[in-house]
Amino acid sequence: MRFAIVGSGGVGGYYGARLVRAGHDVRFLARGAHLSAMRSRGLTILSVEGDFTVPVRAEEDAARLGPVDVVVLAVKNYDVASVLPQVKALVAASERPALGGTGAVVVTLQNGVDSPSEVAAAVGELTVVGGTTYMSTAIHEPGVIRQVGTLHRIVLGEAFGDTSRVSERVRVLKEELARAGLNVEAVADIRGPLWEKLAFLASMSGFCTAGRSAVGVLREGPFFREMFREAVSEVLRVAAAEGVVTTTRAEDVVRFMEDLPREMRPSMMVDFDAGKTLEVEYLQGTVARRGHALGIPTPVMSTLYSVLIPHARGTRQG
Repeated sequence: MRFAIVGSGGVGGYYGARLVRAGHDVRFLARGAHLSAMRSRGLTILSVEGDFTVPVRAEEDAARLGPVDVVVLAVKNYDVASVLPQVKALVAASERPALGGTGAVVVTLQNGVDSPSEVAAAVGELTVVGGTTYMSTAIHEPGVIRQVGTLHRIVLGEAFGDTSRVSERVRVLKEELARAGLNVEAVADIRGPLWEKLAFLASMSGFCTAGRSAVGVLREGPFFREMFREAVSEVLRVAAAEGVVTTTRAEDVVRFMEDLPREMRPSMMVDFDAGKTLEVEYLQGTVARRGHALGIPTPVMSTLYSVLIPHARGTRQG
């Protein structure tokens, strides 16, 4: 199976390298020093599960990647719009049915719940497979991805059309990724898992970044757990108002938070400290806006959004 990785940073680079090592034909879209390093030295993964390096085919222009079966979209939310022309070119270049359908499919791996619709507006709903991933990775240096911990989990499912059962293409894709040694779950409707992750991520990243503190320090506060639980509940109530079925309860998310290492710092806080752009609009912002449109109060999430939005563009780009 032929894959194109659009966004070869922590997430895309890690999964792409694992697919290369499993024998798949993988083409990477990258830029700058990371692209140069990948071309000259290959792509290296540093992990407690074992370090490895694979030779890769990396380009800056999607037109040079050739036809593929699966486009893995792994850029940050705020970069989706800028790469959609490249994604459209890859889909248009597909010359054979993929995963039991027609043409290439695009797998969205962004945080939040906005990406499937944004991508579908450009390439069509039938081209999109929704996904979410749980993993801590980042570019350690050009050409090198570091994974923290051992967690690497992907959940895949349909975001449009028939979401009553696991589709054939999702089943096939899950099996291909699983054969590469990845931990993959297939679901009928990806919207539930997307909102469930958002409930945790929007709350955790919001509090830690606004408080400039790791989770352990926040847990010492007298009202943090109550406010965290309410933030999670707000997200789940907005999801329900949109007709999305979730199985996670607020208490489940609170227990998950309680078990996190004291020093845990969400990626938004890491990006804030580095002066980078933040995904505020796609985490806290999307909950506040959707809640307002539906008449669902989101006082905690809206407060976090209001506090963080002045820092959304960071102090430097890149």
